[in-house]
Amino acid sequence: MTGQPNACSPEELGSLFLFEKLDRGQLSRLCREGRVKAFEPGRVFAEGEPAAFFYVLLEGTVVLSRRVGADDVEIVRTSQRGVYAGAFQAYLGDRVRQAYTSSLRATEPTRFFVLPADAFASVMREWFPMAVHLLEGLLLVIQSAQQTVGQRERLLALGSLSAGVTHELNNPAAAVARAAKALRERVAGMRHTLGVIAAGPGRRDTVKTLVEIQERIAGRVSEATVLSPLEAADREDTLADWLEDHEIADGWELAPIFVQGGLDTEWLDRVAAAVDEPTLAGAVRWLTYTIETELLLNEVGDSAARISQLVDAVKQYSQLDRAPYQRADIHELLDSTLLMFSGKVGPNIEVVKDYGQSLPRIPAHPSQLNQVWTNLIDNAVYAINSAGGKGTMTVRTRLEREHVLVEICDTGPGVSPEIRDRIFDPFFTTKSVGEGTGLGLDISWRIVVNKHHGDMEVHSEPGDTRFRVHLPLTAAGTDAREAAS
Repeated sequence: MTGQPNACSPEELGSLFLFEKLDRGQLSRLCREGRVKAFEPGRVFAEGEPAAFFYVLLEGTVVLSRRVGADDVEIVRTSQRGVYAGAFQAYLGDRVRQAYTSSLRATEPTRFFVLPADAFASVMREWFPMAVHLLEGLLLVIQSAQQTVGQRERLLALGSLSAGVTHELNNPAAAVARAAKALRERVAGMRHTLGVIAAGPGRRDTVKTLVEIQERIAGRVSEATVLSPLEAADREDTLADWLEDHEIADGWELAPIFVQGGLDTEWLDRVAAAVDEPTLAGAVRWLTYTIETELLLNEVGDSAARISQLVDAVKQYSQLDRAPYQRADIHELLDSTLLMFSGKVGPNIEVVKDYGQSLPRIPAHPSQLNQVWTNLIDNAVYAINSAGGKGTMTVRTRLEREHVLVEICDTGPGVSPEIRDRIFDPFFTTKSVGEGTGLGLDISWRIVVNKHHGDMEVHSEPGDTRFRVHLPLTAAGTDAREAAS
């Protein structure tokens, strides 16, 4: 603490509204335990430093500010005698973090009455025990309410997202179940047909040749190119004609299977050359079972990959296997949150990802940032649904000087100017009762500003609402050491 000491006068303290009800003995005690300090223009204390003193303005002008991103935002500028700042929560002890919650500076030569935090806590408990108990109770109630509602907010979001993820998981899981049933049928048919072919006399070489063709066909299926509808129809007609010419029944049913597997009449000619005429129909049908089996195995593989992708997205979203503080890829976090929302967004909302190129990883609490994206995306979906359920949500990222910018935009009705300044207030919501707690944006603001030293703002007009989040590229102090560890 800088500044020159001055004589402390009980009379001067008693003239302040803060101390006007104290008696002479109490004022004298304050003068004994505290002191008057004169400060030149400049810093008095800084946000985040241990709250060691309680300051009461006697004379001069002061500015109280909060750190928002890279800027100090002025909260109060005053010359009113008796205003106070500093360790005014010292009487709560370890119940709250005893650090300066803002920065204070003098803009002209200024005098303060300065009381050590422990002395302030002592006189508060001795002189105003009932008031201290009331304030402690109020603090605990507020903290408990915010924690409870905040947890409720997160549970509501997770419940909503889990329903969407369950739906997304159900689709590939059902596909796997259908494919498994079909595989069982195809394999049974393959065994039966191969048994019939092998039962004839002198068929050992025939079976060996068919097995060789089958192996080549299996490889062909995995490399088959996707044809246009017109190309596929032409090839099906050609194959159906070949099957009909060789008196193979139901050729119109078999032809699409060969087309899906990437086979043409040249392959069927090889089969016809390898077997005699009575065996040809069975051999062709046996090979269709092979193609269908490979196609079904591909479907199982694709569905399993989709399930794995969803599980990875849930892990990425929840950050269950990650460090709480690390250098994170913003696009990975946004993608995992969007995937979690895929079941809730619905087909009538177009999602546009406009990602900047080569964005660096940033120091962050990934799970907390995912909560921010959850709140903002949920609000965007709600806004679009409230305007008829059809619109566009854009997720945009850019590099802006020393920050990464993330924008969540929607084409909903917008935020009216009358309430725009209140949307970040705790418990303020425009949603219907039971649909919102009013803590989503408050929690998001605290995560961005307090936890990540960033900035968060909203620009809105009908049809174009943009929540803009700026996150710094570098961490400072203990954050930097934690991110590097």
